Amino acid sequence: MNEIRTVETTEQPTAVLRATVAMDELPAFFARAFTAAAAAVAKQGRDVAGPPFGLYRSMPSTTVDVEAGFPVTAPLEPDGEVVPGTLPGGRAVEAVHVGPYDTMGETYGQVEQWMVGQRLVPGYLVWESYLSDPEREPDPATWRTVIHWSVA
Repeated sequence: MNEIRTVETTEQPTAVLRATVAMDELPAFFARAFTAAAAAVAKQGRDVAGPPFGLYRSMPSTTVDVEAGFPVTAPLEPDGEVVPGTLPGGRAVEAVHVGPYDTMGETYGQVEQWMVGQRLVPGYLVWESYLSDPEREPDPATWRTVIHWSVA
C-alpha cells in the first residue's frame, strides 16, 4: 500500500489550459497544455513554481473536466488558450503513486478506502503532480505522481 496522509495545502497560482476531454485524449491534451503553459509563463517573465499537474474538476466518465499546466510564482495574464488558475488551499489527502499512469486507479482506490477509514468526506477536486518526466525516465515502473484529493 502507498503511504497516505492528510496535508494542508497552500493556494498556488497556476498557468493552465482547461477543457472537457475524452479520457483517451488526455495524454495529447496534457502534452499540448504543458507546452502552451510553459511558453506563456516564459513569455510573461514568470517562473514555474513546481512540477506539471492535472486538476480534475469532475469525476471521470467517458470525459472529464480537467485543467493542466504549471504552478507559478505569480499570477499571469491570459495568453491564447492559457489562463490563470489556482491549485486549492486547504485540507487534502496525499499519496505518492509509483508506476505507470494506467495503474493510478489502484492508488485512488487505496486513497478512497483510507478516507472512509479516517471518516473523511472526499471533496470534489483531485489533482496530480507529475514528478517524473517520461522523456527522461522511459521506464514507467519508476514514474512518481503525487495525488491530492480535497477533503470536504
